[in-house]
Amino acid sequence: MDNQKPLFLQLNRQEQKQALEAIIFASDEVLSNKMLYQMLISQDWGAEEKASAEKNLGQETLASVDVNDAEKLFEALIEEINSELAESGRPYQIIQIAGGWQFATRQEYGELILRLYKNKAKRRLSNASLETLAIIAYKQPISKPEIEKIRGVNSNEIVNSLLDKGLIKIVGRSDALGKPLVYGTTEEFLRTFGLYSLEELPKLRELEDMSAMDEDSNKTFEIIVDELTIDWI
Repeated sequence: MDNQKPLFLQLNRQEQKQALEAIIFASDEVLSNKMLYQMLISQDWGAEEKASAEKNLGQETLASVDVNDAEKLFEALIEEINSELAESGRPYQIIQIAGGWQFATRQEYGELILRLYKNKAKRRLSNASLETLAIIAYKQPISKPEIEKIRGVNSNEIVNSLLDKGLIKIVGRSDALGKPLVYGTTEEFLRTFGLYSLEELPKLRELEDMSAMDEDSNKTFEIIVDELTIDWI
């Protein structure tokens, strides 16, 4: 083995897949390519070893631990892992979600998972909470007064509940009178609703001036809530 390389890069292809699969499986959080690089390669290579390599090794060797090359390696390994899981008939796979990687059950088992989690999900978020969350997701950054103008009711308790659940966060202050706090969604929101990024939010229609809440816009919110929760519950 080449002692100048991080241990992960000294493993053969099958061992690399096993190590990568194990760390993603064991993690309670979504792991990004950057996090995988830091755990499997960057931290494994001590400062003295890295300095020695930079001094003594050529660019071609150094490129083998470049973060971009490592990310391509991770993606290729995960693709191979998923192919092997599919070939062996496993009901789960590694998916991209919330900017990283996580194990998830395959789509064809969605109905079974739906039965398992439906009641639990309904208990977790009320319709009012889902409506408020949809408003924040589509209009972020948005202040509490703006949310309440759209909903037509006081939303203080609901916003605080969403903060406690980690689905939204404070992202700054508005330039409006009094400079109220403004809110946005979190990575936990993406993970909970099975989204890789906000770009994957259901594009049912352009949410035009939602401050003019009429009958049609109320129907729009009902559709949005259904779309947001269909995969989750």
